Amino acid sequence: MQANNSRAVRSSQAGVHPRLAAVLDRHRGRKWNRPLHVPTQKAFDRLAALVSAERTPLVLDSGCGNAESTLKLAGMHPDALVLGVDKSVARLARSGALHFPHREGNAIWLRGELATFWRLALQANWQLERHYLLYPNPWPKPGHLQRRWHAHPVFGDMLGLGGRLEMRCNWSVYAEEFAFSVNRLTGRAVQPVAVAAGDPLSPFEHKYRDSGHTLYSVTCALPGVTAAS
Repeated sequence: MQANNSRAVRSSQAGVHPRLAAVLDRHRGRKWNRPLHVPTQKAFDRLAALVSAERTPLVLDSGCGNAESTLKLAGMHPDALVLGVDKSVARLARSGALHFPHREGNAIWLRGELATFWRLALQANWQLERHYLLYPNPWPKPGHLQRRWHAHPVFGDMLGLGGRLEMRCNWSVYAEEFAFSVNRLTGRAVQPVAVAAGDPLSPFEHKYRDSGHTLYSVTCALPGVTAAS
């Protein structure tokens, strides 16, 4: 094996978590009122002014890492404003960004905590054209279920941003759970499919494919939902 090969995800969980349905139903019946992350709120306010001035379709790259995927998506969607958000300033700095929001052409990225960013975007009535969630942390231990985005209290807010949502991962269980969660909260019947061979969208996709992993995609066209007052 090459030194840069990546191990496949290992977990004692072999299928959809038995508590996932109950977790989703509990979250759906309650409004999540956790305090907002203040630095993300300040960064969002600066970004929102720019987005309002542009008045172009929005594409969101959630958890963009070093923003390589954001730049690639910007090339794929030249008529849109492509927003890359990641919580790590160290990862974002690898792209040369030192201040945020940072812009190159139709790509903008900023440092932000996603659970806060999604809630603020929904409150601002943003409607996305496309939303990419590329290779999120799988949190493979069964006890970490609610750290996975599809079992997190913010998941419903994220779905409310609308657009064509695509999640990619390298663990079949995560893909199955993500599809299950989308189906339960939206009524849309979606299923994971294998990611077709082609130009990788992100460094993780490149690494996982080179390591021989099977890659999965869950996509869904979502209606826009106006934030509750």
